[in-house]
Amino acid sequence: MSLRVALLSYRGKEHCGGQGVYIRHLSRELAALGHYVEVIAGPPYPVVDPGVRLTKLPGLDLYAEPNPFRTPRLSELRRIPDWVEFAGMRLGRFSEPLAFSLRVRRHLAARRGEFDVVHDNQSLGYGLLGIRGVPVMATIHHPVSIDSEMTSGSQRWYRFTRMQRRVAQRLPLVLTVSSASRAEIISRMDVRPARIRVTPLSADRIFRPGKPVPGRIVCVASADEPLKGLDYLLAAFAEARRQRDCELLVIGRPKPARQSDATFVANLPAAEYAELIASAEIVCVPSLFEGFSLPAVEAMACGVPVVATTGGALPEVVGNGGMLVPPGDSAALARALTDLLADSAARARAGQAGIARASQLSWRRTAEETVACYHELLGSVRPC
Repeated sequence: MSLRVALLSYRGKEHCGGQGVYIRHLSRELAALGHYVEVIAGPPYPVVDPGVRLTKLPGLDLYAEPNPFRTPRLSELRRIPDWVEFAGMRLGRFSEPLAFSLRVRRHLAARRGEFDVVHDNQSLGYGLLGIRGVPVMATIHHPVSIDSEMTSGSQRWYRFTRMQRRVAQRLPLVLTVSSASRAEIISRMDVRPARIRVTPLSADRIFRPGKPVPGRIVCVASADEPLKGLDYLLAAFAEARRQRDCELLVIGRPKPARQSDATFVANLPAAEYAELIASAEIVCVPSLFEGFSLPAVEAMACGVPVVATTGGALPEVVGNGGMLVPPGDSAALARALTDLLADSAARARAGQAGIARASQLSWRRTAEETVACYHELLGSVRPC
């Protein structure tokens, strides 16, 4: 049975992290299975493949470069969602998810009857609860309250997590990407366990073994935030350099004041990104918590051993495809990096184990399991 799916993404630019990657590959594979997929997104807009329709819902995009935290023109403040987005920014809150959900509720009301399922990608805004005539479910990669606990910034920014918790509790079905995230959604968001399904992610087909550059360590940090553990990796790298000849390439943008001996690169085309991952002797994931970790699976698909922490889902993702250390422990991270750089046989064993683990995952499988959840939703929920 072919389904008509509205896949929602409040922001989804592919270079902004795993959520954009999720939207692109899931939508492509859903379409390949014969379903009609329309991605309805706010700025920055995701990349979609042929066969997938992208509908853009313009927002104010108040955090965009080169003029973040700008004051919009009065002519831009035409509807309630615009005022919600602007007022939230002025109050130091992240209001994009709420504003997007209000826009999408209005958009879908004008298109009633065109979709069988609405699948939200972690906006979890109150507007979702006002969508009528079609069942709604959501993917939660991990509870954002975890991020808020690990930042020294204003907690006003994270007040939207209260909204996300309330909305998640009222949805009939929630998808997540790992058992670790499932446990956190249950404990932090009070979502009933019976309503949660786990659909793991995968590496794209462009990730394949290459020729490693001696001494090269690669880390993917799409956002230079405390949760990603980059401070600990940079301290570990400084120690590792004192013991071995090595280099660290970080895929992402550093904070303006950050000083380090690492090389940062950003906004790489997909092919160049995959080539850089495959060129590493080690890919490091120093995160304090990960709901899944696409970079870990991408490295494993390339046969590159992973040094990661035990934060969140990383042990269940990496397994014997690398080495695991406690999160937030620079000394342990430095030891793991230097030991693995010095042991080519251990790298080879971990690389082969990683290839085997990554081969068990695919975006097609993710899409098939997601479709099974759509049918479960349609069989258990009567649209309003």
